[in-house]
Amino acid sequence: MTNSPSPFRERGPGGEVKLRGTMRAALILLLLPALLSAQRPRARALGISPGVFPTGQWNAITDVAGVRVGQVTIDAGDSIHTGVTAIFPHDSNTFQWRVPAAIHVGNGFGKLIGITQVQELGEIESPILLTCTLCVWRVADALTGWMLARPGNERVRSFNAVVGETNDGGLNAIRLRPVRPEDVVRALETAASGPVQEGSVGAGRGTVNFGWKGGIGTSSRKLPARLGGYTVGVLVQTNYGGDLTIMGVPVGREWGRVPFPEPRGPGGSVMIVVATDAPLLDRNLGRLAERATLGLARTGSWMDNGSGDYVIAFSTAVELRHFIDAQKSGGQEVANDGMSALFAAVVEATEEAVYNSLLAATPVRNAQGRVADSLPGDRLVALLRERKAIR
Repeated sequence: MTNSPSPFRERGPGGEVKLRGTMRAALILLLLPALLSAQRPRARALGISPGVFPTGQWNAITDVAGVRVGQVTIDAGDSIHTGVTAIFPHDSNTFQWRVPAAIHVGNGFGKLIGITQVQELGEIESPILLTCTLCVWRVADALTGWMLARPGNERVRSFNAVVGETNDGGLNAIRLRPVRPEDVVRALETAASGPVQEGSVGAGRGTVNFGWKGGIGTSSRKLPARLGGYTVGVLVQTNYGGDLTIMGVPVGREWGRVPFPEPRGPGGSVMIVVATDAPLLDRNLGRLAERATLGLARTGSWMDNGSGDYVIAFSTAVELRHFIDAQKSGGQEVANDGMSALFAAVVEATEEAVYNSLLAATPVRNAQGRVADSLPGDRLVALLRERKAIR
């Protein structure tokens, strides 16, 4: 999978940091307090609020009850900038208590581990982990070892790890495959509900989006009672190119960024994780996942040839959760005619999650002295107000 178009500006010469053996001056940023993200306001703090539905309490994927997120950010000098982001669908043993799930492939230039079993069975038995491209196999191995050691899994002889990725090789020394088993375990064991840190953290530490620093972003929507009262939450790992568009305004072109800086296109990738408490089985979860790409399109993506664009959607509805050896799954799902509001909610939440990933991101410098800059929020607000896209 290719990285986003090179969006960097030079900050003077710099040499590559050499790592020897286990000597690794890694700074682990683990679920940092909200004060870090407070330095970079989210979209709504700037008046950017796409759609018609309200958000949940945290405006995050964790607004879906039971969903937890854990993140580990890995930095070593100017060479290594990567990490792991873990998403749990509920608090119980995910292998023993499976949830309905579906995966939609917008463009398949990627390394999503575990996809075929989810597509075949319509369920997920794993926490969802995100990381860098060349780290997916190490992360999957560490996740498998951690799951096999969970109480109740002593006799498990098969496990379908779900691990997605985007390529952060423009900022990260990706060939070193720097994620270690202990990093994965830390992300898993510190997963929590509540606010989710965004921007240059976890699996988004080294990513680049639309020529700016990308990263982790999240958002949610809460439907009114007359439409079911359900919550839809989205988390994204953004690392793709295109024609940056915010609230309908072609921001990239307004600021002189050419959508096709090279003939082969911008490349890049995005992982989208969708959670909902609406009782949906895999067929309608697949339909929900497809609609998430409409939110992606609103931001200016056309899912380039070199882009891996994946959506993983799951339902946390307790009545549809089933034990590993259950012969029947219970509960009734939302009917087709009840899906439209959920479709709108996931489009809105995906769009805003992408905006948050850009606005919350802080600059990251690579070993060659180049820096991926943050999207300038004040300049953006001025443009959007001038175009009457926001009040």
